[in-house]
Amino acid sequence: MNSDLIDIVLMASPVVQAVMLILALMSIAAWAVAFAKSYEIRRASQQAKLFDQLFWNTQELTNLFNQVSQEDESKRRGMASLFEAGFKEFVRLRKQGVTNTNDLMAGTQRAMKIAFSRESDRLENRLPLLATVGSSAPYIGLFGTVWGVMHAFQSLGNVQNATLAAVAPGISEALIATAIGLFAAIPAVIAYNRLSHRADRLLGEYENFAEGFLTILQRQAHSLEKQNAV
Repeated sequence: MNSDLIDIVLMASPVVQAVMLILALMSIAAWAVAFAKSYEIRRASQQAKLFDQLFWNTQELTNLFNQVSQEDESKRRGMASLFEAGFKEFVRLRKQGVTNTNDLMAGTQRAMKIAFSRESDRLENRLPLLATVGSSAPYIGLFGTVWGVMHAFQSLGNVQNATLAAVAPGISEALIATAIGLFAAIPAVIAYNRLSHRADRLLGEYENFAEGFLTILQRQAHSLEKQNAV
């Protein structure tokens, strides 16, 4: 069976062989991205849980900020990145003499929004490749099938007695192109939906953390504003 399949691929027309090669490369790329992003999102989720526990168990945010700032850049991602950006901007504005609560929170929110966008781009990076493979691979395979069928029927023009045995090899090579296209597309679509859902859920956790963190900073800003008013 495997040898017959290889023979059919080798005997296919150059155009169909090129289509099969493109689909094979697309499938390899999709699987590579799926495994890499799955590991990346799983690691980011674990880091988020650990930092969330550390944050809510910390009494002094300044000590946590110093701890986060001294860590490697690879560890200052996700919630840690949001915390660092927000607290750094909050402290900077306070040192500049900004005491109004609205001004403090607006600046802090902008800094955290930039950090959130950066984390969102990092999590969603390369996911569009999976969507591209999932949507285009069947059509590329269909193109190979149509071309193979055309080639098979054209070859019948040189045969006096057209039989099933004469047209079957061309039809077989054409259908293999469709099969390879589906083989590349189906896992890519499944991986894209699964990883997109996990990324969206993780970004939702980032947003919840940001809201809780901003609430704490807002209370501190109110206290500072009251002290200056007195």
